[in-house]
Amino acid sequence: MYKQILVAIDLSENSERVIQRASVVAEKFGAKMRLLHVVEYVPIEPMGEALMPAMEIERDLVANATRNLDKLAARMGLADAPRSVEAGSIKSEIVRIAAESSADLVVLGSRERHGLAILLNSTEDTVLHSAGCDVLAIRLP
Repeated sequence: MYKQILVAIDLSENSERVIQRASVVAEKFGAKMRLLHVVEYVPIEPMGEALMPAMEIERDLVANATRNLDKLAARMGLADAPRSVEAGSIKSEIVRIAAESSADLVVLGSRERHGLAILLNSTEDTVLHSAGCDVLAIRLP
């Protein structure tokens, strides 16, 4: 049923849980997994003089995230799995990479929301309604 699984992770301590659940699905269906992390860095003064340092900061964030993603992939036994770190809107990049990689399932973490956060459009909701494939949200503590 599933052939290409995109696993979107935030590199938090819960990323291993998301990858483990995705691995079970991948194993069951003989699917390939691709790991994705999105760096969403918004400079404080996007049109100000700080634009050049902001670009350097974003580049550093992507480089650091790439190193962390490589370490996580190795730890989880996925050293050979395709993976990427993208910079931009988390929601948009997950949907874009899912389409570009022909993913038929996106797996991502989902945290319970309370209070005013319930009214905000979460990443999971946006991906669920925008992706052209199934979405599996892993409940996180």
